[in-house]
Amino acid sequence: MVFSPAVRLWLLPNALLLAAMGVWGAVRYPRLPERIPEHIGAGGVDAWTDRSIGSAFVLVFVYAGMTVLMTGSAELALRMTPRDELPDADRPSLAAGLSASVLNRPGSRASARRIARALLLLNTCIGVSLLVGCGILWRSTPDPDVPGRLFAAMLLPLLAGTVLTVAAALADRKR
Repeated sequence: MVFSPAVRLWLLPNALLLAAMGVWGAVRYPRLPERIPEHIGAGGVDAWTDRSIGSAFVLVFVYAGMTVLMTGSAELALRMTPRDELPDADRPSLAAGLSASVLNRPGSRASARRIARALLLLNTCIGVSLLVGCGILWRSTPDPDVPGRLFAAMLLPLLAGTVLTVAAALADRKR
């Protein structure tokens, strides 16, 4: 699949972030303790697991999967026929009601580009959050205490990306 130019440009930060996570993990892996965090709750690390490739790189694998999913979604949004380009016969009147296939379409090509960029920006924010998680996971000492500021550092990028994505979708609905 060849990505459209809009997706390629906005995919670049995601690819760089994924590569940085992979390289950082590969460098840190030999120095990790035998037991690494498996779950981090509000009170800090509350579950541990033996060090393995799967357990040490789980956040990298999750981010790789999210990148594939979000990139595919962005590309599909750009390839979908927007509402303003549908033939008049396919455009429902207000009296007839709106079908789900029309409601779930971008309003215009410009709107599709905004939505695609917002999805890829959300993915970048997810990657930044997971990068903070990697910092916790890949610590050299098995310390169960996790400062609250790291929890906030993981949530703030997710919140920012979600707000921007919802704003792009709502802006499309208003037009």
